[in-house]
Amino acid sequence: MRTRALRGRGGVSVRFDVRAAVVVVALVLAAIAASVVLIGTGDFDIPAADVIRTLLGNGDPGQEFIINDLRLPRVVVALLVGASLGLGGALFQSIARNPLGSPDVLGIGQGSTAGALLMIVIFQGSANEVAGGALVGGLVTGVAMYLLAWKQGVHGYRLVLVGIGVNAFAVAMNGYLLTKADLVDAARAVVWMTGSLNGRDWEQVWPLLALCAVLLPLIVAHARPLRMLEMGDDTAYALGVPVERTRVVLMTAAVLLTAAATAAAGPVSFVALTAPQLARRLTRSPGPNLLPAMCMGATLLVVADWASQRVFGADQLPVGVVTGVLGGVYLLWLLVTERKAGRI
Repeated sequence: MRTRALRGRGGVSVRFDVRAAVVVVALVLAAIAASVVLIGTGDFDIPAADVIRTLLGNGDPGQEFIINDLRLPRVVVALLVGASLGLGGALFQSIARNPLGSPDVLGIGQGSTAGALLMIVIFQGSANEVAGGALVGGLVTGVAMYLLAWKQGVHGYRLVLVGIGVNAFAVAMNGYLLTKADLVDAARAVVWMTGSLNGRDWEQVWPLLALCAVLLPLIVAHARPLRMLEMGDDTAYALGVPVERTRVVLMTAAVLLTAAATAAAGPVSFVALTAPQLARRLTRSPGPNLLPAMCMGATLLVVADWASQRVFGADQLPVGVVTGVLGGVYLLWLLVTERKAGRI
């Protein structure tokens, strides 16, 4: 059976997809295993057994310093950023009813980059100020995209087309800001724009964790209206869903997740595009697949970070380069698939 029902007291019952639940458990286990391997990876390799022992509080002082102070924050940031991008991408794709309706395509990431570059180039801001600028830039971009796409509602394809235009404008603005920067600020900006987890510590963990803790219950509360929204505005209206309010709330949550992830790690490309699609192919389930997409995003980013440190020999690449290459190949495949299906 694909679905099962759990019945509780008072006649309350909850239905769940068995295959989707198995996929979520498998992805969580894969993310944990990849995290343990990644924590043990570096100039001083640590066996997985010693990593687990240290995380449980039984390691020696040297390993505790390396794991708990240096490597664990980076891995936690990777998990949170990947989960935020995967969940944000699933929300955008469901709202747009289009697999190309991703923050990477719609310009949210580039808008956050523009906000960060303004703080770097114009105001020579600190790391926290740059993160704040990225968050504000993503929010401003999301508001502009919604207003430009509005015409008696927000149609999915119109949202994608407007988002592509907003993305092009943000890319042009980022290029202009780089030309106005001096050599030091330009080098700092380029490093940030690649998307990297290097040097991440607990200061990046707590704000992103707090935001996820606030937004997750809100998103879960709107999961059922979102599923109905995927069937079309008219159908959702007929089923009693407040369409525009639901769309605004979920778009705001998706923009905040994407902008906060960008503020924490820079513009990590294509995780928000690929994670929801891969999750949907694994679950073979209709609907937004929010939890599988979130777990897939976390797993993808941790694995990509390990690959950036190990696959290319002595040259450690920023994780954004690895996700950009893999995501670009996936985007080309997706475009060909959508074209053959007659949807673009």
